[in-house]
Amino acid sequence: MNVQSRGIRSVRDVSYQEHSPTHKVGLVVEPGKWQEYDPFLLMAEDFFQRGTFGMHPHRGIETVTYVIDGKLEHMDNKTGGGVLLPGDVQWMTAGKGIIHTEDPAVGETVHSLQLWVNLPSDKKLTEPRYQNMRAQDMPVRYEEGATIRVFSGSSKGVEADTKNHVPVTMVEFILEPGAAVTQDLPGGYNGFLYILEGKGTFGRENTMGEKGQVLWLERGNDAEMSEVKIHANEKLHVLLYAGQPIGEKVVARGPFVMNSEEEIAQAYKDFREGKFE
Repeated sequence: MNVQSRGIRSVRDVSYQEHSPTHKVGLVVEPGKWQEYDPFLLMAEDFFQRGTFGMHPHRGIETVTYVIDGKLEHMDNKTGGGVLLPGDVQWMTAGKGIIHTEDPAVGETVHSLQLWVNLPSDKKLTEPRYQNMRAQDMPVRYEEGATIRVFSGSSKGVEADTKNHVPVTMVEFILEPGAAVTQDLPGGYNGFLYILEGKGTFGRENTMGEKGQVLWLERGNDAEMSEVKIHANEKLHVLLYAGQPIGEKVVARGPFVMNSEEEIAQAYKDFREGKFE
């Protein structure tokens, strides 16, 4: 089978806004570009303190929260709660409905990334679930000068047992200066890289990227496997997210993402009537 080397189709600097004295946010993946970013809906990079996000509902999506810094407590109406530490990921399937809050521990400022993954129409009302993925428990691939942690999907045969409704690869790369690796992906996956630290070159044309930039991969071909090249010019910390596009209509209102206005209205009605409990 041919292996297609992916290029980078766009590079964008993430800019930040002060939402309140306790909350600064940057949009890594901007909402509204549903077809371009499918199956991803949005990603927010948040710096926030306790009390920023109260209890709130979700339906029709999954949220993938990666903690960069700080101690993040979460609580919900299904499982109780828990704590995420730096390097940990929580994969929450809201499905038919969940009510939760994410709150930094007292005195902490949490720096995190939260990605919203769309669910296909036949999974919108699936049962909610949580997967808490501790950094130290995830499978790791080691290359010279590189530590590659697999949170979902696989990397050169190293595979995570994360459950996915939509096939998604999520891999963390920590590279020493001069190190180079490749990441394999199904050709049909749509994806992006987000650089947390350092600078390097990416993809077929060795496109430059540095801290605070999001790099979208060129779209691939369903019939082929593909790979992405990553080379560290200085110590590099980067996350890769890629998934199989769903190709359905997206209607998003606040915390609910469905396929029609009628389904959105039903979600608000169900929430008001206590059916998320």
